[in-house]
Amino acid sequence: MKTTVFSALLFASALAASPAAAQPAPFNEAGVTMGHWHIVSKDVEVNKKLFLGMGAKMFMVGGNPLMMFPGVYINLNLGNEKGEGGTQGSVVNHVGFIVNNVQEQVAKWKAAGVPVLPGTNNRPDQAFVVTPDGVRIEILEDKTQSEPVKNEHVHFFLPEAEIAKAQAWYAKTFGGKADTRNNAPVVNGIPGVQLRFAKADTAQAPTRGRILDHIGFDVKDHAAFVKKIEAEGIKLDEPPRKVPNGSSITYITDPWGTRIEIIERAPLGSPVL
Repeated sequence: MKTTVFSALLFASALAASPAAAQPAPFNEAGVTMGHWHIVSKDVEVNKKLFLGMGAKMFMVGGNPLMMFPGVYINLNLGNEKGEGGTQGSVVNHVGFIVNNVQEQVAKWKAAGVPVLPGTNNRPDQAFVVTPDGVRIEILEDKTQSEPVKNEHVHFFLPEAEIAKAQAWYAKTFGGKADTRNNAPVVNGIPGVQLRFAKADTAQAPTRGRILDHIGFDVKDHAAFVKKIEAEGIKLDEPPRKVPNGSSITYITDPWGTRIEIIERAPLGSPVL
């Protein structure tokens, strides 16, 4: 518990480093936007180099790097906790970025030392990056976007009978809309991210304690959001708490094992890189 509190305080202090704003994406009508992934790096420096090579901005807080891409922050450690197991085999099978040109970006990343895997069946508009400790990142292409790279999706793998339930749960909880993409179920309407759902043959492992320990959503009004989800029957993993800068956090776990941080946070300051 001490390490979790320490990590929360560290993250909140990072977000209060300066009055300059660095909001990943606007809030939706429910007051929600995509926030962060929290990974437990086996080697922080290796992961820092990888994400910088992919175009991240970096904030240093208390000697700990916080990476930022449009639409998402990435924490590289979680206090003194250790993670075991990559994203494959977990309910969050992988996460996804979208770039303006896969081949151009892949060439830049490789030149920066980022190991890049080819797309399925060598698709030219798809690639994969897998961190050394097993966080799988799908890379897709949208030639119309202005940013070289930005966050795009979180892909959940669930037993088939659970997919419609999970889609409905996420849409209701975070103010999204159940939809389809390529005839597959998704949730749209949460700024900064699309939530996707695919069939797994068996139930997958919970995220807590793995390398990708949890995902996080930012909320505009923490007290109001917590009241809403509790009224919907969602139990908090821990009571909401204020950290020294006035930010509020708590955690929930979805019915399929994804740990989720809920945070109302202060603006982030200027990056160091």
